[in-house]
Amino acid sequence: MIAKLTGIVDSIYEESCIIDVGGVGYLVFASSRTLSKLKNSEKTTLYIETVVREDSISLFGFTDTYEKEWFLTLTKVQGVGSKVALSILSVLTPLQLAAAVSAQDKNIFLRASGVGPKLASRLITELKGKIVTPQAADIRSTNTLPDDESTPSVLNNTQNDELEDVISALINLGYQRIEAYQAASKVCALHPNQSLSELIRLSLKEFARKDI
Repeated sequence: MIAKLTGIVDSIYEESCIIDVGGVGYLVFASSRTLSKLKNSEKTTLYIETVVREDSISLFGFTDTYEKEWFLTLTKVQGVGSKVALSILSVLTPLQLAAAVSAQDKNIFLRASGVGPKLASRLITELKGKIVTPQAADIRSTNTLPDDESTPSVLNNTQNDELEDVISALINLGYQRIEAYQAASKVCALHPNQSLSELIRLSLKEFARKDI
């Protein structure tokens, strides 16, 4: 099995690329997000998942192990094959995926080609409790999280209830569930002893800060 390839980018296509390793060209399928990081004639390293079927052997490449783990997790969901998993990873970063699952926001999965309402609901249900957590080094190396952002700490039951109340309030104000979850979870983790109205105010302040 091939686990990693280091070579020169020979060609880049819509859904794949060719990596030249010592004169041998390997066809590697990848998300558009991964392909956008590659440049022709430049050296690169891709982490590989080799998928063996009766009639084919396919290579799927990722620039970091975090994206690869999400690919493997997604393909364990009924109805999600390799192509759909790459489609999801093309429109959502791994951190956005983790946030969407935590927020139980099925609508965000509808952005991906091949994902309908039923599959989106199944993804939310089956991925709950299976969120792939990145190592700090992976976050920094992929620049998927700004330096001034921090991952919320684990909330207790009371805080979880408060979190849902804040999210509901923000949704009623017109925000999407995923963005409401991201702002509210951070605020609830950093300000555990605040009133509901204060948590909502601080969450709105988070939105204002991002808009600056």
